[in-house]
Amino acid sequence: QVQLVESGGGLVQPGGSLRLSCAASGFAFDNTLVNWFRQAPGKEREWVAYTLRAVTATADSVRDRFTAIRDNEKNTVYLQMNNLKPEDTAVYFCNVHIAGRDYWGQGTQVTVSS
Repeated sequence: QVQLVESGGGLVQPGGSLRLSCAASGFAFDNTLVNWFRQAPGKEREWVAYTLRAVTATADSVRDRFTAIRDNEKNTVYLQMNNLKPEDTAVYFCNVHIAGRDYWGQGTQVTVSS
């Protein structure tokens, strides 16, 4: 079955960097679009970035700071986050949409605070 497992979250100071990982299994990874979303306390889940083959895109709110990277040999997608801000504090999820159904990982907490 489809499985997505996020890792790499933690506490970081403003201006710092983190790299999140999403390990995927159970589907044709190479040709599947993988999204990153985040959800801050009291807010709706927000799309952050996606990667499909060599194509990536990021939301305006994180452009020039976040990059989605995929490693097809490891069936893993990364979210490289630089120059983190307190407003980036959220639980980060990876997501795929396959055969009309959404699949989500359990999420990883990112806290940006001094």
